[in-house]
Amino acid sequence: MEVMSEDIFDVVNEHDEVIDQQPRSEVHARGLLHRATHVLVFNARGEVFLQKRSLKKDRQPGVWDSSASGHVDAGEAYDACAVRELREEIGLQLEQPPERLFKLEASEETDQEFMWVYRCEAEGPFTLQPEEIDEGRWITPAQLTRWMNERPQDFASALLCIWRRVGHLPGCGVA
Repeated sequence: MEVMSEDIFDVVNEHDEVIDQQPRSEVHARGLLHRATHVLVFNARGEVFLQKRSLKKDRQPGVWDSSASGHVDAGEAYDACAVRELREEIGLQLEQPPERLFKLEASEETDQEFMWVYRCEAEGPFTLQPEEIDEGRWITPAQLTRWMNERPQDFASALLCIWRRVGHLPGCGVA
């Protein structure tokens, strides 16, 4: 029987300083502070690409999320994670990290993750990773804001927080 190795994350303190390393399951079970990245991909028409999280995901399955997102692995930098997640989740190859927009504090809304939020431009089409993503779609910022206001339960809590900070909804703290 093949045993899959579990992802190891850096555990951080309230100042986002690494204090330990733990397996993913421990980090989530114990609510330890850790790191993640989210990337918003916009096309030339100003639409943002969203992914619908796979129903197989252990956290927030079946909800709409950022274009690409994921945990920062132990010893990995935020920028390297953003580039890796774009490649792994939607097949977008970047030569350099996308533009950093802002950093969010770890909170219940972010699933105890400090997160850097990035943006980049690409037209697609994208190659969606089926283990991670059930579907993807382009949407205008106005349509997304309206949808979030009407049905916030359709979205990952972190994306709601990110979209507030982008300026389209009120609230949410910045690191």
